[in-house]
Amino acid sequence: MARTILLVEDEPTLRETLAGNFERDGFRVLTAAGGQEALRRFRAEPSDLVLLDLMLPDLPGLDVCRIIRRESDVPILMLTARDSEIDKVVGLELGADDYVTKPFSLRELLARVHALLRRAEQRALESGAGALATVGRVQVDLAGHRLLRDGVPLAVKPKAFELLAFLVRHAGQVFTREQLLEHVWGYDYAGETRTVDVHVHWLRREIEEDPGAPIHLQTVRGTGYVLRRPAEERPAARAEG
Repeated sequence: MARTILLVEDEPTLRETLAGNFERDGFRVLTAAGGQEALRRFRAEPSDLVLLDLMLPDLPGLDVCRIIRRESDVPILMLTARDSEIDKVVGLELGADDYVTKPFSLRELLARVHALLRRAEQRALESGAGALATVGRVQVDLAGHRLLRDGVPLAVKPKAFELLAFLVRHAGQVFTREQLLEHVWGYDYAGETRTVDVHVHWLRREIEEDPGAPIHLQTVRGTGYVLRRPAEERPAARAEG
């Protein structure tokens, strides 16, 4: 069965071009020209991925992202302008999984879409074999794709959970930002390491007693990040908050 993409783009030529290319790649494509229409279509027909332009004429794309994420963990790929760095960061904070900056190549966009769908499928497969790990203030339910505090589920951004789950499975191992992008996002996202930093910042707020001085999700100077599990909580000489 063809996977469905909800394409939200107000520029008619670009919308039609993207829809045609995705259909040729085997996808079923739903389209919306504005934010309100996007929400109506999303609620009416299940989608496997949302491709969301942030510059929309009625309801801003960031608001659409926030509302969809509140209702679903469907992968969201943002389309942003080259100079909208703050929108990229806010979009990731609101729960978007990735972004592509205009102008972009069709090959790159298709690669990002396939990578997000692979991650979603892998997550679904992993849900069959449960495991629960404690990290700081939370319990990580790998099977249920949930973060719990005192048994109560927390709202969690899908990509942030995948990052934490990956680090839990490789506790004590230091990863560069580029390696985390490759393993968690599923492709080489060279030069855009801010994506990892945003998700680490969010995770630290949830798992650390003092996010400003983390003892679990630590920065390793000049390298990247490492997750220290309970037996390893003493910061290493090279690690710092």
